[in-house]
Amino acid sequence: MKRYYDLWLARIKSLLKATQGRPVALAVLFALSLLNLASEWPSNLARPAFVTTLEQTLPDSFKSARQLLFDQYQRHYPRMPGAQPVTIVEIDEETLASVGQWPWPRNRLAGLIDAIAAHKPLAIGLDIYMPEPDQTSPDMVAGNLPETATALAAALRALPSHDTILARSLHAAPTILGAAALDHAAFATSIDLRSAPILLHGADPLPRVPRYDYVLASLPQLQAAAHGQAMLSVALEQGVVRHIPLIMGLRDTLVPSLPMEMLRVATGSAALDVSTNGSGVQTVGVADVQVPTQPGGDIWLHFASIRSTLGRYVSAREVLDGKVDEDRIRDKLVLVGLTGAGVTDMRTTPLGELVPGIEIQAQVIETIVEGRFLLRPTWLKWTESGFIMGVGLLLIWYVPRRQSRLVGMIGAVPKAVTVLGLCLHLLNLLCCFYIFIRFGLLVDAAAIFIILSAVMGCFLSPALLHLQEQTRLEAALTQAPSADQDGAGKAPGT
Repeated sequence: MKRYYDLWLARIKSLLKATQGRPVALAVLFALSLLNLASEWPSNLARPAFVTTLEQTLPDSFKSARQLLFDQYQRHYPRMPGAQPVTIVEIDEETLASVGQWPWPRNRLAGLIDAIAAHKPLAIGLDIYMPEPDQTSPDMVAGNLPETATALAAALRALPSHDTILARSLHAAPTILGAAALDHAAFATSIDLRSAPILLHGADPLPRVPRYDYVLASLPQLQAAAHGQAMLSVALEQGVVRHIPLIMGLRDTLVPSLPMEMLRVATGSAALDVSTNGSGVQTVGVADVQVPTQPGGDIWLHFASIRSTLGRYVSAREVLDGKVDEDRIRDKLVLVGLTGAGVTDMRTTPLGELVPGIEIQAQVIETIVEGRFLLRPTWLKWTESGFIMGVGLLLIWYVPRRQSRLVGMIGAVPKAVTVLGLCLHLLNLLCCFYIFIRFGLLVDAAAIFIILSAVMGCFLSPALLHLQEQTRLEAALTQAPSADQDGAGKAPGT
């Protein structure tokens, strides 16, 4: 076994020494660049079969490093909220302890909406699904009464159902109902949603946006009463929410997300505008607001720390008791959702914080209103790839030249080259971080670091091997005279 190991090691050494390591460096540069491109293939290009195979063979090769880097950008420079256009009316543990466990009878939820609407919000978005009739409605209770209670049953059936009461409240206020996007059929799912129209400017974006076959929506009676319908979906990558779709596909129909639909209702617009080109979705707009998106119709969200947004939360109990400050709701975009333990969905942000799902919807609205977007356009990926190839080819041409100063430095002080490389990579990281802060662009410094480090490694290895052999030779030459002297100093016959 050792013999084969020594043989392979000798071959690798000879390969690295061949033409000063240029062939190996070229192979490494092109292979890693292709792998990096495959991990984030530009949407305006048809994906070749070998790229798909490469991505499946080596999944998350560069994607994980890229995501962790972008998370670090945000952790070191989180968004600081300016204005606070959103108020979250939370059905928290205090409210549940006072009013009753969830789910509430729909007439009680109607009372909460009426109480919010009394303070004149711009829009009310409900992160609540109601796909089944309320079983506590008078007519439902009447159906469970014994036959001897005929008069009581008739009196109960004469009363409006709780769904009817809620529908009236939804119609009287600028409300938007959320619906859950699903890939599979389940109990109470449907295949359509009464959403507002979306006006297209360009090619059909359906092939590029997230598409779902089913939706868990509220009852048709409630959908008809509300002023808007929206799909709720977040893209999870390794359990972290990094970007949010602004539009999605429900089978062959485009539907809006909750933040965009709330802005549409708040501005009194009849439809959303979606602009596309060959790369995919470019902007999603409503009224005079145009949101630049990724080709898939989503945005990278620049998160604010939950510690800086706690002021937007109002307990539903305070609203029901009439103790809320009117300025907390008037002319605000109000989100209603569950935050009580055991009844809410918690999500992890790039900041490492666990927040209620409704907080993410609030941050999307806040980001759009402030106009502070994170962008990773298609051209940026090409720019990164061009930079990596250009610098990589320059290194391959310059470093192995015997008269180059870098080769002399490697031979003289190997550790200095390591320090120089670290300094250059630190400069690369700082430049990318500055671009993030200044322009909101997500530059992949991780791929630049990994690929160019691998290219430099192809030259450092043969240089270090040569240095090691030279050191051994000098040691052997140093030991040889001392051996001769020892032999000459001995007396004959000893």
